[in-house]
Amino acid sequence: MSFTVEDILFAVAILLFLSILVSKSLGRLGIPALVLFLGVGILAGSEGLGGIYFDDVQTAQSLGTIALVLILYSGGLDTKWQSTRPVLWRGIVLSTFGVLITALLLGVFASYLLGFTLLEGLLLGSIVSSTDAAAVFSILRSRNIGLKHNLRPTLELESGSNDPMAYFLTISFTFLLTNPGTALVNLVPMFFMQMSIGALMGVAMGYIMAWVINRISLEQEGLYPALTLAMVLFTYAFTAFISGNGFLAVYTAGVILGNKNFIHKRSLTRFYDGVAWLMQILMFLTLGLLVFPSQVMPVLGVGVLISVFLIFVARPISVFVSLIFFKVSFREQIYISWVGLRGAVPILFATYPMLAGVEQAGMIFNIVFFIVLISVMLQGTTLKVVAEWLGLSEEDNAPKRLQLGEELGYNAKNELVELQLGPGASGVGKSLVQLQMPKNSLIVLIDRGGKFVTPNGATVLEPYDKLMVMIDNEEELKHVREVLL
Repeated sequence: MSFTVEDILFAVAILLFLSILVSKSLGRLGIPALVLFLGVGILAGSEGLGGIYFDDVQTAQSLGTIALVLILYSGGLDTKWQSTRPVLWRGIVLSTFGVLITALLLGVFASYLLGFTLLEGLLLGSIVSSTDAAAVFSILRSRNIGLKHNLRPTLELESGSNDPMAYFLTISFTFLLTNPGTALVNLVPMFFMQMSIGALMGVAMGYIMAWVINRISLEQEGLYPALTLAMVLFTYAFTAFISGNGFLAVYTAGVILGNKNFIHKRSLTRFYDGVAWLMQILMFLTLGLLVFPSQVMPVLGVGVLISVFLIFVARPISVFVSLIFFKVSFREQIYISWVGLRGAVPILFATYPMLAGVEQAGMIFNIVFFIVLISVMLQGTTLKVVAEWLGLSEEDNAPKRLQLGEELGYNAKNELVELQLGPGASGVGKSLVQLQMPKNSLIVLIDRGGKFVTPNGATVLEPYDKLMVMIDNEEELKHVREVLL
């Protein structure tokens, strides 16, 4: 049966609309939107209500790769170096050594449980060894989960940077299974080469992107997203061409660019945030269509056992071993272990052995799908509850920021930050003239119950006022928070 362009566009539009509508309706129940997107894809598939037959693994892999590239880049743009720097090394260890430990432990367990060869078990372990950037970013940010002790930047750094390691392991074990005469030790130089080239390309392209955006001076503002999109895709493709890890390159480039001053920064960041959400929906819908429930149900029992082992044994061991030399409390390590969310990326990686013709690829794909479903449903719905139970949650009161000059085409160090006063805030009941504000800081606007107030020295601050405060640097922001909050 052939489809016209209109048929395809109609189906895509309906699926996108249903995904957003369902996530809006059921998201209030605490169900992660990513699961709902996946569910819509399954329902629309050949064994669901939609009856759309889709078994094109190559197309699913290509779409998933493009989606992951843009998701990682968007995550990099939102990564603040100031909050990431203190946890850089623990994040790197978790995203490399931690991924390797998870893959090894789960691989040995799976080979014993399923009767797989050791290489087949390690392939399964590698596919699900990384935490999913799309899942972690979307759940932590959409629910405004506030965490103590630099936990949030640790989790976001790990999830954004560990896909390259899982990808390398997946490709390596797929290669070993399809080329039996190859020794594992021969892949070690390839690992260091891929990671080194990926990191160097990412750093270089991040600086190049900032330089180009600030100097090209395009007449049409709408061309800047197109310009950056071209550079992102070039970064991934060229890095892959020269045998580097493209996923690491685009994430690193995003981190570098996101911590630079460049024109239209706010609008570009918002653009890529929207693109990332669209790519997440696309990825989960496509992979949902690729799943045949009748093939997943036979692996229900082993899927549950492997999921339990991954969540309660492999992931905690990998976290505790990886962080043994870092000053991280027991409760923090427990929580990091719990935020081992698996999302669409493992399902994407499971398509590689399918295309390579690995004997157990079909069964591995179905088990991976089940692991992802359990992980997001169990862990994704309880992140806030577990944080509160461990005493690690706090109100997410990070100020919203607007760097002056970004939208106007020039660089400026000044920022506008939004702060909300609680009932017991230090500034409540005081006039502006009574506040000991830093010399270069200024309250420029007050949002009071939906009405804007232009402040003067006699203006008295009230509970729940939202203040727009102009600051010069982080030290001033710290002082302002002490005075007002």
